[in-house]
Amino acid sequence: MDYKKYIANVPDFPEPGVLFRDISPLMLDGQAYHAATDDIAEYARERGAELICGPEARGFIVGCPVANKLGIGFAPARKKGKLPRETVSVTYDLEYGQGSLYMQKDAVKPGQKVLVVDDLMATGGTLKATIDLVEKLGGEVVGTAFIIELKDLNGRQKIKDYDMFTLTQY
Repeated sequence: MDYKKYIANVPDFPEPGVLFRDISPLMLDGQAYHAATDDIAEYARERGAELICGPEARGFIVGCPVANKLGIGFAPARKKGKLPRETVSVTYDLEYGQGSLYMQKDAVKPGQKVLVVDDLMATGGTLKATIDLVEKLGGEVVGTAFIIELKDLNGRQKIKDYDMFTLTQY
């Protein structure tokens, strides 16, 4: 499937000079969303994933249907104050400042094989933070998967030791 047909290009969002790649049209098309979920689920199956993990919020949109299709669990990586029980956290650099992600301490079992999923791979900061959380909890990251990769932002450099699967690239 040509997934680019289901990605909207939104100029100057969220700020002037940025071209935002919006997956909303893909999600609105049941056939395209189903195909994307199937393709990522097949990759997860090939990698032996036992758990899917995704960062807030679009990682949930991509990761939850994949986990559901495979009959395995989903572990969210969330922003501060969003998880009710004991958490672990990592802080990472953003373009203008820092961000933090949190996971509940029991979200990943030691040795569990985890696929990290998100909608978009850009600079790799959020992805690397999510990987660090999974590994901090003793999980084994068996791969990463995305609907979109923005190749010119070189995010692969931050995660060069991890296998990556993308449905489309810009």
